[in-house]
Amino acid sequence: MYETEDALISGMIQGEDAAFRAAIRQYQTSMIYLARNLVGEKIADEVVQEAWFSAMKAIERFEKRSSLKTWLLRIVANEGKTRLRKENRMTSLEALTEVDPSFATRFDDTGHWEPGPSQWDADSPEALMTRDELRACMDQLIDALPDMQGATLNLRERQGYSLKEICNILEISDSNVRVLLHRARQRLFRCIEHFEDTGDCCTN
Repeated sequence: MYETEDALISGMIQGEDAAFRAAIRQYQTSMIYLARNLVGEKIADEVVQEAWFSAMKAIERFEKRSSLKTWLLRIVANEGKTRLRKENRMTSLEALTEVDPSFATRFDDTGHWEPGPSQWDADSPEALMTRDELRACMDQLIDALPDMQGATLNLRERQGYSLKEICNILEISDSNVRVLLHRARQRLFRCIEHFEDTGDCCTN
């Protein structure tokens, strides 16, 4: 029924139930992933529900400066951060410090592994990423990351957003995004090493 995003937005502005149902089918999963990373699984559904209520009220003011998905994720992020502040669980970005420089060199300026996979040793921890067990373990670890670390890594790795887009969604600076990504990836890399050494999934 809604073949383009503009048509979907128009339907939402006009209050068409079918438009909102279509938007929920299309974007709910991404919104839930982000909410889980920010506030945890127990209240993620509540946060997303509040985000949809906020979106319904604000859709007429949507200026299309970003995609509808990005706009919805920003609302989820704001709802999640509001909940964290109320519960005094919000990570202080001012307290963030740069990660170990030796670890930072594992990634290039765009946030991708450096060197690339083609240069990894066959028996390296990264090579184990092909294993179903480790994939499941990594998903579990990403979901358990501290609020903003998990949200940042989710947007980057699971949803493929650029650093600039992540800044826009979470409303934080480029430097904070980079530090959060490095912190999160540092935890993931240690988990990979732990998995290689023991075959067990680490949880912290």
